[in-house]
Amino acid sequence: MIKKFTSAVLMVFLSAAFVFGVTYSYKDNVYQKLAEEYAVKADRALDAGDYDLAVEYSEKAEENAALSEEFIRNMRRRAEAEALLAKAQERLEYARKIGADENYPVAFNAASDYYDEAEEALDEEDYDNACDLAQKVLDTLSGIKGLYGLPKFYIVQPWEITRDCLWNISGRTYVYNNPWLWENLYHANREKLPDPDNPNLILPGMKLEIPSISGEYRSGTYDPKQTYDTYSPNYSHNR
Repeated sequence: MIKKFTSAVLMVFLSAAFVFGVTYSYKDNVYQKLAEEYAVKADRALDAGDYDLAVEYSEKAEENAALSEEFIRNMRRRAEAEALLAKAQERLEYARKIGADENYPVAFNAASDYYDEAEEALDEEDYDNACDLAQKVLDTLSGIKGLYGLPKFYIVQPWEITRDCLWNISGRTYVYNNPWLWENLYHANREKLPDPDNPNLILPGMKLEIPSISGEYRSGTYDPKQTYDTYSPNYSHNR
């Protein structure tokens, strides 16, 4: 009876240990090694007819098997936390790259604080909290989808490609959304022009400054690959 019971316990343990070890690649943890050692000792004691010792070793094998499973779950949760934290870091870097720290300071700063707290939780082996905080970083920045605010500079392109002149540039949505405001560009860049008295003469490659005219915050150089806000006198994304 005892031999049959003990053998059944050992079989269940060994099967569980194998499954957890293969599934999560943590088979060589110290608890599982102890469990396997005790399982061997229990089997030898059983063969020797020392049933009390066999039961004692079997119980220790079960205890360490349970600790091994707990260790595996913990390491799996750590891996999940590290993966989420890596995504959160990538999202923060992307947000900073597109100027979210300037154009969306409330969301960006909140996300940065969540990230710092997540790192602390990871260091303290509080993996559940680390996962929750890393997810908060992603959720907080989820509304930032590559919007670059408004550019501060514009590189003049050849006329035959973009029809660039101060009038047309001023009318672009990310500049002033109104061609009649072209004089703002002219006065800000007058000394850069080949002929300062001729606002119609601008050359490809010139870096024009787009001055703020209603308190709007501008940064960076216009990139045609990016999506920008549309300027209006009531534009609210100020620094």
